Amino acid sequence: MNRLQYENSPYLLQHAANPVDWYPWTEEAFDRAQRENKLVFLSIGYSTCHWCHVMEQESFDDAEVAAIMNETFISIKVDREERPDIDSIYMSLCQMMTGRGGWPLTIIMTPDQRPFFAATYIPKLSRFGIIGMIELIPNIKKLWVNQRYELTSMANKVTHMFIDAQNSGQGGTFPDPKTVEKAYEQLLSIYDSEYGGFGSQPKFPSPHNLLFLLEYYIWRGDDRALQMVENTLIKMRSGGIYDHVGYGFHRYSTDRQWLLPHFEKMLYDQALLMIAYVKAYRITSNELFKQTACEIADYVLRDLADEKGGFYCAEDADSEGEEGKYYLWDRKEFEACLDHEEMKLFNIQAEEKNIIYVENIALKQGMDGALKKLFIQRQKRPRPHRDDKILVDWNSLMIVALTIAGHTLDHKPYTVAAIKAADFIVNTMFDKNTKRLLRRYRSGNVAINGNLDDYVFFIWALIELYESTVDDQYLQLCLTLTEHLLDNFWDNERGAFFLTPSYGERFLIRPKEIYDGALPSGNSVSLINMIRLEKITGNPDFRQIAQQIGKAFALTVSQAPQAYTCFVNGILLAQNYL
Repeated sequence: MNRLQYENSPYLLQHAANPVDWYPWTEEAFDRAQRENKLVFLSIGYSTCHWCHVMEQESFDDAEVAAIMNETFISIKVDREERPDIDSIYMSLCQMMTGRGGWPLTIIMTPDQRPFFAATYIPKLSRFGIIGMIELIPNIKKLWVNQRYELTSMANKVTHMFIDAQNSGQGGTFPDPKTVEKAYEQLLSIYDSEYGGFGSQPKFPSPHNLLFLLEYYIWRGDDRALQMVENTLIKMRSGGIYDHVGYGFHRYSTDRQWLLPHFEKMLYDQALLMIAYVKAYRITSNELFKQTACEIADYVLRDLADEKGGFYCAEDADSEGEEGKYYLWDRKEFEACLDHEEMKLFNIQAEEKNIIYVENIALKQGMDGALKKLFIQRQKRPRPHRDDKILVDWNSLMIVALTIAGHTLDHKPYTVAAIKAADFIVNTMFDKNTKRLLRRYRSGNVAINGNLDDYVFFIWALIELYESTVDDQYLQLCLTLTEHLLDNFWDNERGAFFLTPSYGERFLIRPKEIYDGALPSGNSVSLINMIRLEKITGNPDFRQIAQQIGKAFALTVSQAPQAYTCFVNGILLAQNYL
């Protein structure tokens, strides 16, 4: 067992028995690298990541690879979900250096944390033009021994380029409606009119794109915007990306038609998609959207809820060592569960590994009895690994979803679950003396300074709870956290918020995020929060803060607003309130 055995992260614990001499991210690791003049091998991933499992099985559990890693590097493992601050920096570096990103993320750097090599998954042996670990590590060791000056010069150059890139593109005047129109036109240009969604494949749900289009429809009355949302929500609900047996959405679709998913289920996807389906139902009264939102809630409350009130992070794509095995069906299993008429409801194309989807969503109700039988049968299978840590930011998104659903659908149990989760955060993960949030809870252990997303998403949740319940305690806590945010995260020189607090750890840079990826960025949500707080309290200071956030990222957002649709939603909101 290596040093990871003493950690609390499910991901780090998965690697505790590797023959690699792993360290967690600590000063001790970098001190040893400096003392022994060794390079640092940084590997970032998360516990429900399929390709992280593959790289572990091929390389980190392999004695040959581990031996050369231990000889060459000080090796560090990081859980990206626990430490988004570290992941943000090195993922941005990887994207700058290679033009792409993903997990597992692999960085090799000098003992003083200056990177010169970046990649994602690396096989053990070279194949398909990708160098393998067995070749890569000796080559890098040779360079470090024989051409150290050139290697450190490269690392210095990469570091300076990265710092310059992070500091560029900020400033301007508050974006006007032209940016909103541009975002709409860009989404329209990449919209898949046949199958819904945006782009080709792989295809991600991207719920904040849908939420923007709903707001755009309300603002402009453009029926095309609403049609894009409706078609996308229906096609996703019909496809294999949706778990028709046990409910909830898988992370993304590997194909254009939403049929074959990457099977992991993330809490944040459930929350954001639930919001999108509820808001679409509010506008269209489409019962399918209401049903889908309720089924997502059923899944989360059944399979991801901790008895104390919080929600777990995710369920793995893999079970029994195979991706998707829990969710796939062979013909014999169908025949054992269903009668002849029920069998006709499913498109069974192979003897084994069939994924369930609905070709005609109008026939969905006729399948309910058969799906319940399949659910009972599936419960007998070994379940995928569940990452049972509780994170403030992801829980806050679920609180938002449950609160909006409870209010819109007039379903009190959702609101009760939202209040219970908020109380758990306040009572367990909030230090009332320092006014600080702690990011992660697992098995009674609370740790890690909250970052921007933890504060901002929880403030969003508190605003929703206040407006739904009219309970003043939520507004007061909201204002307390906002004050802490401004005191410890605000950039006094350029405006907007840093990802990390002033009392946090020092890195190559202090990151500041705006891209709305799988999660909306903290600054995008902050823009909306400040506008809403100004409306609620009448305090013009919040208006000034919102304007400064808008100005700070105006140039960046104006270049490609379809990548910042949550931020653009803030611009839309500002049209009414600023």
